[in-house]
Amino acid sequence: MSALTFTLKYRPDQRVDMSPLSCHLLQDKDPSDIAAIELQSGKCKLRVADLFSVSGSDTQTIVIKNSFEKLDFIGKDLDGGSISVEGDAGAYLAMGMKTGTITVSGNAGLYAGCEMKKGYLEIVGNVGDFLGAALPGNKMGMKGGMILVKGNAGERVGDHLRRGTILIEGDAGDYCGSRMTAGTIAVMGQTGRYLGYAMRRGTLLLWNPPQLSASFNDCGTHTLAFLPLLFKAFQTLNSKFADSAAAFNRVQRYAGDMAEMGRGEVLVKK
Repeated sequence: MSALTFTLKYRPDQRVDMSPLSCHLLQDKDPSDIAAIELQSGKCKLRVADLFSVSGSDTQTIVIKNSFEKLDFIGKDLDGGSISVEGDAGAYLAMGMKTGTITVSGNAGLYAGCEMKKGYLEIVGNVGDFLGAALPGNKMGMKGGMILVKGNAGERVGDHLRRGTILIEGDAGDYCGSRMTAGTIAVMGQTGRYLGYAMRRGTLLLWNPPQLSASFNDCGTHTLAFLPLLFKAFQTLNSKFADSAAAFNRVQRYAGDMAEMGRGEVLVKK
């Protein structure tokens, strides 16, 4: 079977809710039934067949072609299968994903990977604010899985992060790791202001010296045995994180945020 492919015919003026087009929701559906599904776009509803050319029949392997930044909720609650986005993705990409794989060849909007539970999300371009974060009013963000961003990330990366791994090859904006309670965020580029703001536990792994507030304590230089194991786990990725030249085990360690529990750590390459 060939991949179920949605090729965008035109760009609607209003944003489109793509959540009905997840692998687990389309399983065992005929192409004609899929083409008749209605997608919310502003105050209107658009049939899939009106917005996309539909081809292929493998509902567990979905391809979205000509995608652009107004296609929201791609892969929401995905529970198995894979979605490949050719182009940009809108807001709430992979929101609540349970299992599966989502790859985006372009950029992604706000709240990508928010509250995802497991699975793998890869974004080749840049991503907006609140990557892997909690939705407004909630206290638990990403709970598991892995996110890889090959470009830059916006503000509040991993806000309320509960578990899982976020890897960023580029830069991260202000408040990276804010209010995180566990998990790992690794940033190869530069980080903005208020790094680890109110973090309780978890690890921020950095390649460049950060701007840290006075509520982080300098714990000195350490050689950490777990870091080679961590980098070994990245070797299967198509990423700079898989390059042996990027690995290290000697770090400057900072503990914080002491205004909270103070059990978090910022590890900076020496």
